[in-house]
Amino acid sequence: MPDSLVTPLCGRLGIELPLIQAPIGSAATPELVAAVSNAGGLGMLALTWMSEQEAVRQVQQVRELTDRPFGVNLVLDFAIDHLLAVCLEAGVQVISTFWGDPATVRERVHARGALHLHTVGSVAEAGQAVRAGVDVLVAQGWEAGGHVRGQVATMALVPAVVDAAKAAPVVAAGGIADGRGLAAALTLGAQAAWLGTRFLTAREAATHASYRQAVLRAHGEDAVYTRCFDGGWPNAPHRALGNATLTAWDAAGRPSAPHRPGEGEVVATGPDGHPHKRYDDMIPVPGMTGEPEALALYAGQSAGLVHDQVSAGDLVTTIAAQARQALAHAAS
Repeated sequence: MPDSLVTPLCGRLGIELPLIQAPIGSAATPELVAAVSNAGGLGMLALTWMSEQEAVRQVQQVRELTDRPFGVNLVLDFAIDHLLAVCLEAGVQVISTFWGDPATVRERVHARGALHLHTVGSVAEAGQAVRAGVDVLVAQGWEAGGHVRGQVATMALVPAVVDAAKAAPVVAAGGIADGRGLAAALTLGAQAAWLGTRFLTAREAATHASYRQAVLRAHGEDAVYTRCFDGGWPNAPHRALGNATLTAWDAAGRPSAPHRPGEGEVVATGPDGHPHKRYDDMIPVPGMTGEPEALALYAGQSAGLVHDQVSAGDLVTTIAAQARQALAHAAS
């Protein structure tokens, strides 16, 4: 009997389940990526802010941990040509891009036979991506965590992008944290779901204990759409959990830099000794000292559905089982 979850996109990506782990910044370790891929989904590295050497090291480390497909994500708002070159040279077959014109890299991606995924936040962006020749569209709803491109919620955005995408398959992103969300995404016409917040508490994720606890305590309304944490990525709205930094900034009337409370203050030090300032776009990672919980706690509204810390492989298996059950229930 055919698996109710298998979509044509699964075949194109070489995966067994229509579940993609979003590139959750510094939290996306090779161990996390490999665990998701080994469980039948698609793991994704986030490489934008790395050196070429570190990017290659992470790609190689994933390859040592899995022989399954995985991808890398690059933010087009930054200088990523060198990183794209080394990833393609290393044979990465799935390139995900965000926040910029995908036409600037599409030819290079296709020249190496790789698939090009691009995240959009509106129907207009979807049309632009289709005209650019992107292979797969990721429709990111407004409730997503981290940096958020558009203003439309997932439930309304996904079917509209499906309608606009023509032959290009669509992946649903934003507010999805369990099998019910995956089933809903497939019902809306998407061929896979893109989950980020749910993997922040996976055992393999590089998230500081304070960050994990904040996600586990959170309700959906605690994930705030803001421009607070703009150090390193200006003019890019995002969604993060409330903390001392965000509370103080709101209380001050949300002033612009350099007039914000605690501007320039070092609130945490990384395990490598690197200082991180209050409004940086850095997340709390293991080994940080100081007040890492004052940094950006990126999370989507689906944080209210995250209640445990388990392995990424178990997450993928559980979400798939939940989705099958939800689809069977709907069919009956």
